[in-house]
Amino acid sequence: MSKKLSVLFNYIFFIILAIIFVYPLYLMFITSFKSTREVFLDPFGLPNTWSLQPFLDVWNEANFNIYFLNSVVITAFSLIILLICASLSAYALARFNFKFNNVVFLIFLAGIMIPIRLGILPLFILMRNLNLLDTRLSLILTYSASGMPMSVFLLTGFFKTIPRELGDAARVDGCNEFQIFYKIMLPLIRPALATVTLVNFVPWWNDFFFPLLFIRSDHLKTIPLGMTIFFGQYMTDWGHLFAGMVIASIPMLVLYIIMSKQFISGITAGAVKG
Repeated sequence: MSKKLSVLFNYIFFIILAIIFVYPLYLMFITSFKSTREVFLDPFGLPNTWSLQPFLDVWNEANFNIYFLNSVVITAFSLIILLICASLSAYALARFNFKFNNVVFLIFLAGIMIPIRLGILPLFILMRNLNLLDTRLSLILTYSASGMPMSVFLLTGFFKTIPRELGDAARVDGCNEFQIFYKIMLPLIRPALATVTLVNFVPWWNDFFFPLLFIRSDHLKTIPLGMTIFFGQYMTDWGHLFAGMVIASIPMLVLYIIMSKQFISGITAGAVKG
């Protein structure tokens, strides 16, 4: 009987927890279809009319399509660079016992503990000297570098869970080290790569600090930075503001739905052996 009560309590607890997390998304969604008058008269009720016009206005008239494209390009290229560099680094740290192996790994761990914003002044000077200010490349390089420590840490732990016999057997069959990495190891670490992708995608997609620091031109702004201009443009039009938020949140929701299973398995598998 006590076990059934415990299960019932767990279900009730998680249902309440789910409502707490989902309700703000629900409010954001229904508000995006409302006029400003409706928002103030009935903020928690359903809209009187369900029209896509606020979304069309945001996408076509507020440069939101440009901001969205910039965010996609910057985040995608940052992830590609990060996944390539982090997976190669983690493979070397996990599979080769070279001199100062542990020292290099500790340096990556130090990168987790030290926020990148502490070095913002030398980073800004570096970007200025390289003539990278007000370019997408400044954000791509910054994001890729900031994601390396945590990504290498996660992937190294995952690589260590893979039996060394797989690599030895491939070497006997004539595979070189790169072929072992590309053809054998990469397919096995897909859950870990999904974890790294999600862990880094969300903060980069929502980042406001570095675009504010590096970007000046309106046609290079990302969604978070563009939303500030958008908010000034629609100071009282809450429907348009929430429509922009809904559009901005779609990629994160889609990516998590697609990769959630691999994300969870990657987190648990990477923690088995460190």
